[in-house]
Amino acid sequence: MPNERRPGRDLKSFVLPEIGQLLETEDPWEPCQLLDPFGRPVEPAAVYFKDLMAADSSPLTPRSYGMDLLRWWRFLWALGIEWDRATREDARDFMLWMKLADKPVRVHWRRRGKEPSEIPPPSRTDRPVPGTPNPVTGKLTVSTKYAATTRAHCETVLRTFYDFHLERNTGSLLVNPFPLVRNRRSSRANEHHNPEHKHKNQRTGLYRPKIPQRIPRRIPDDKYTEVFAGLRSHRDRALLAFWVATGARSEELLTSNQGDAIVGQQTIGVIRKGTRDYQELPATPDAFVWLRLYQEEAWKKGVPRGRAQPLWWTLRRPWRRLEYDAARMMFNRANVILGSNWTLHDLRHTATFLMLDDPDMPPVYVQHILGHKHLSTLDIYNRPTRDDVITAGLAHHARQQRLRDTPLPTPTAPAYNPDSLDILFGGPLT
Repeated sequence: MPNERRPGRDLKSFVLPEIGQLLETEDPWEPCQLLDPFGRPVEPAAVYFKDLMAADSSPLTPRSYGMDLLRWWRFLWALGIEWDRATREDARDFMLWMKLADKPVRVHWRRRGKEPSEIPPPSRTDRPVPGTPNPVTGKLTVSTKYAATTRAHCETVLRTFYDFHLERNTGSLLVNPFPLVRNRRSSRANEHHNPEHKHKNQRTGLYRPKIPQRIPRRIPDDKYTEVFAGLRSHRDRALLAFWVATGARSEELLTSNQGDAIVGQQTIGVIRKGTRDYQELPATPDAFVWLRLYQEEAWKKGVPRGRAQPLWWTLRRPWRRLEYDAARMMFNRANVILGSNWTLHDLRHTATFLMLDDPDMPPVYVQHILGHKHLSTLDIYNRPTRDDVITAGLAHHARQQRLRDTPLPTPTAPAYNPDSLDILFGGPLT
């Protein structure tokens, strides 16, 4: 029963089993399938995915939500609990495990079933400790723990998943295992909100973690030059130039076809991530120079040519449209050379900073180029970055040191004006 008491669990030694899978199909009617350990589709998840697609969600949404559902189902399978018999104690233990436990280490398919002694040691031993700042960028490296954003996303997905099935009276559900905060269970958020004030950020889920506010980071000009020099092909250089010139999201630029790059107008068309609208973005002449060099090289190798053909291709046969994962690995190879950990999204931040630094560029145009719904989204770029704060702090200390080394001369005492004294005493003093 949902209210039955279960014995305490040893979450310290719990290991999430790698059973079941999220299968990505090429069927637009069902882009993802959550499969159990026996390869059978999980029906509650399939119904939920269908509802997401009917709500005009992106095809990537079922995949993103499916990863959270797979993690939750693996937790239930390991403990022998049916999805519709899960209690709030189970949800509490799951979120506590995500907070404190290490992420499961995925074993490469070539090494599955082998003894630990048969697995060769990692080729690189100079990598920074997970979760510590990178010496070049100052950004934290990927930690062995689940990030707060990952846990928050997982909690939101599971809460909405159970709300969906509670409305449909599916199975034996009586309560949502992932409850709202106690002061929200009988009221809505900001119900007494003053329209003259901004909305407050309120936690909705009881087990939803607090997400730290991120500060966008830009790649300095000298480091960008080093990254650019570390790329191996004209295709990679053209991609980098377009990302920084247009501010497009990394996956948006990869949707362009050859007919979308209009050299005469100096624009390139992309499909926006959220709205799926087609939008032309301005780019720099240098970006089109690198694009032409890449295209001439690719066409000589036999890459398909045509206005409806993809703009970005793999470098080797069989020719395929360049996907996001391959582009990310390309950028990571340049990061390895520099010892940095910038991401493709940092290129979008860099482009935004460059546009906002131009006093003749109205912010409303920057908003349109970036594809933001609200102009207030640009407020995060008005906060000082890590590099700006450090530079200003070091300059302050340098000024203070100069004052200590070369103090200002003591000003002389002011003297009386002789003309004023003559008027005061009725004539010159003898």
